[in-house]
Amino acid sequence: MTAISLDGATLTLGGRQILSDVTLAIADGEFIGMLGPNGAGKTTLIRALLGLVPVTAGTIQVLGAPVRRGNPAVGYMPQLRHPIGDFRLSGRDFVVSAAQGHRWGRPWPAKADYRDAERALDLVGATALANRPLVETSGGERQRLLLAQALLGDPKLLLLDEPLISLDPAHQTGVVAIARRLRDELGIAILFSAHELNPLVNAIDRVLYLGGGGAVLGPVDEVVTGPVLSRLYGSEIEVVRIKDRVFVMAGGVDVERDAHRHEGAHSHEHGHA
Repeated sequence: MTAISLDGATLTLGGRQILSDVTLAIADGEFIGMLGPNGAGKTTLIRALLGLVPVTAGTIQVLGAPVRRGNPAVGYMPQLRHPIGDFRLSGRDFVVSAAQGHRWGRPWPAKADYRDAERALDLVGATALANRPLVETSGGERQRLLLAQALLGDPKLLLLDEPLISLDPAHQTGVVAIARRLRDELGIAILFSAHELNPLVNAIDRVLYLGGGGAVLGPVDEVVTGPVLSRLYGSEIEVVRIKDRVFVMAGGVDVERDAHRHEGAHSHEHGHA
């Protein structure tokens, strides 16, 4: 089954065309890293896959069916830009609080919701956080709890929007390793948005690079090249490889790292492009 399929898809946000006539397919069970400069459309594409941004032209399908809001087969982890809630909550209660996200008429979590939360906490290696108040958790631990929320309901597709933001290299490595293990153990497709390729380069199956309204999906060695990225960025790009690390350079500046460093200076609207 195809996890994600775009056929001539065009997305427009605030009167600006973000993606134009994009066609691609991501297979079930693939781990895809999604990259691109600020404003390239990473978050907009994720929101379109969630049914929150309408397609201007063409079609988008998720798990073999048209996109729809509140699809329980799709797990979503949003960007962590603000405090994640009541810091008095325990890790378990925080995860369970997301169990009612797509349901109506039952305000209190059921026993099944708690069982599902325990399963999700175990999957992300966060059982030790179940009884710990959020105020006593680190940024990396909170990311695990958000990922556990995304796993509620046993989804078949995970959409992870910038889960590495504000994490140090060790915690970045940990989050990527968890995502890869989830792909391996559960056989689910994962679309993992990031600013930098290097934390993902040895874990992903393919890379989806967005830029200039276009998109290129393929193996890292075929997509992350000077000619391909120059076309997407609309300027001269040089790709430098040093051992197992990849640097995307423009005028002597590492554009991926520079974008990550200045992310906090951009508006929330830009963060959603």
